[in-house]
Amino acid sequence: MPLSSHRRLAVSATLIAALAAGVVPATSAFAAPGTPVSPTAATTPAVPAPDMDGVVAALNSAMANGAPGAMARFVGPDGVRSRTVGVQDRVSGARMDIDSRFRIGSVSKTFSAVVLLQLVQEGKLGLDEPVNTYLPGLLPDDRITVRHLLTHRSGLADYTNAMFEHTVPGFESVRNRVFSYQELVDLSLSEPRTTQPGVSYQYSNANFVVVGMLIEKLTGRPVADAYERRIFKPLKLRKTSYVHPDVRIKGGHVRGYLHPDEEGGALVDSTEQTVSWAQSAGAVISSPADLNTFTSALTRGRLLSPAMMEAMTTVTPTDATNTRFYGLGLRRYNLSCGTQVYGHTGTVQGFYTYAFSTRDGRRSLSAMANTSNHGAANTALGGTLEAAFCGKKPAPAASSRAAASPTARDLGSLPAERDLPERH
Repeated sequence: MPLSSHRRLAVSATLIAALAAGVVPATSAFAAPGTPVSPTAATTPAVPAPDMDGVVAALNSAMANGAPGAMARFVGPDGVRSRTVGVQDRVSGARMDIDSRFRIGSVSKTFSAVVLLQLVQEGKLGLDEPVNTYLPGLLPDDRITVRHLLTHRSGLADYTNAMFEHTVPGFESVRNRVFSYQELVDLSLSEPRTTQPGVSYQYSNANFVVVGMLIEKLTGRPVADAYERRIFKPLKLRKTSYVHPDVRIKGGHVRGYLHPDEEGGALVDSTEQTVSWAQSAGAVISSPADLNTFTSALTRGRLLSPAMMEAMTTVTPTDATNTRFYGLGLRRYNLSCGTQVYGHTGTVQGFYTYAFSTRDGRRSLSAMANTSNHGAANTALGGTLEAAFCGKKPAPAASSRAAASPTARDLGSLPAERDLPERH
């Protein structure tokens, strides 16, 4: 039955109020139940000022939970704001420096995904083609597609679970080792697959090892060349590099510290390592400013076509909180204020990293704490996202239905997602 004019006005007023509060995605107001919503649809009309005191509180919390230091850099319409706490070198006592380089771990996966999607644009491979079409005989199942790799739905086991079952001994056994891609794939294939292709999300570094193999096969060049030519140089990322298997971080850099499994054990300086066990899944080095530039440029459409960005940002849930999703080498977090941010988290021995931007690229945050294998520090660091993108939280009301909503949870209070196994 058609709505009366009075009821139409009442409905419109309700929707406008909900949109102003950031509760309802603007384009979904009249969508039928079950209708897919474009990944670019959700907007937050009012852009809150970043709560830099909240950012500092999150950084300090990361330190209180075992990180020697931490830092964050936010870029928004009003410019750049950065904060640092603690030290980047426990021996010299050098304070954390916002211009320093560090290992970004699995944020590297987004770099690898961008290169592979550019190759898709160029017609060199298809997202829904079997991986074995391009790397004949590599995988035991012809049903595993390129898309399955990028979405972590291939079922390939994550070999790092066994590799780092004992944190420090596992790390020391590979610190200076140089693996071939094939050796890493073989480690994965020696274990049972976790799911049938396409059935469910199961995070695995093996997926992006195979992505690296595809990049090298299709370009005929090392993956380092593809990063440099397609991303680093065009975006002028002067502090971003891929130096595998060199163990050094050139220039001013943060030293990373690995927590042992034994509670209270001495931290291990894990800065120098080949990261050969990860390669295209996690061996990129960068800085806060370069990560801001990268995620903003990506979400603004400077690296991929609109159609490819639509594919990359079409996401599925990764857990039951309805706040975390994964696309093609890209995470999406739904924050408590209704803002959606896209990027990736990174864990590599000695470093936790967050690098995220809004879908329009107008706001971005990069944050790092120089420790790992201490999940509470990672969770605390994630609180920088809420503070930076949602601003100061209003004083809690005596009773609020929104506080009970899963989408209104503070991301910083949720257990952080892990890119590598952690042992405590």
